[in-house]
Amino acid sequence: MKSLVKKYKHAWVLLYFFIYAPWFVYLEKTVTNNYHEVYMKLDDYIPFNEWFVIPYYVWFAFIFVTLLYLFLKDTKEFYRSTAFLFIGMTICLFIYTVWPNGQNLRPDLDALGRNNIFIEILRKLYASDTCTNVCPSIHVFNSIGACIAIFHTESLKNKKWLTIPTFILTILICLSTVFLKQHSVFDGICACVLACVMYLIVYVPDYEKLSIKHRQRINSTTQI
Repeated sequence: MKSLVKKYKHAWVLLYFFIYAPWFVYLEKTVTNNYHEVYMKLDDYIPFNEWFVIPYYVWFAFIFVTLLYLFLKDTKEFYRSTAFLFIGMTICLFIYTVWPNGQNLRPDLDALGRNNIFIEILRKLYASDTCTNVCPSIHVFNSIGACIAIFHTESLKNKKWLTIPTFILTILICLSTVFLKQHSVFDGICACVLACVMYLIVYVPDYEKLSIKHRQRINSTTQI
């Protein structure tokens, strides 16, 4: 038991959800009508397409499986990916808090003139998920984060049979947010900008080498 705890001690990072979940739920309940509308003219040119509900929901498995693999197989990348995701998600929640936002793009599903299983799934999604707290899009941001994590994991990044479908899936998930009218294009753009910033912070610097140099500097100062 002790060896198991020691092996997976990095699970402490997941305690973050005890912060994220109540904060997000609070925002969903309080940000309802009085919000800044997010909109771009480009939104009007993007048609509604219920088929995108498939990649939209695949997102949940995509994030879960990616983090589970890293948790079990690569502690270093698990720390990096969760730092990317959790810091970014916190920034999103902070933005929602200080700048309550939402969108009014959702179509009247009853007026579409068609009905199928995807419409019914989307009907339930609309009923359970508010149209607020959308900018930046966490759906888009996390998809990019999971894709980056896979492309930086030594055991995965050279497997084209995995990386190419991962990239395509990431694109489809990002597109799904606007084709389902869950987000404005602006939400996705902001998520991409946030992902770029987080990449520069988390993945570009070699913190391991910086840490070694810092320890060497301290040791040399102590010896003097």
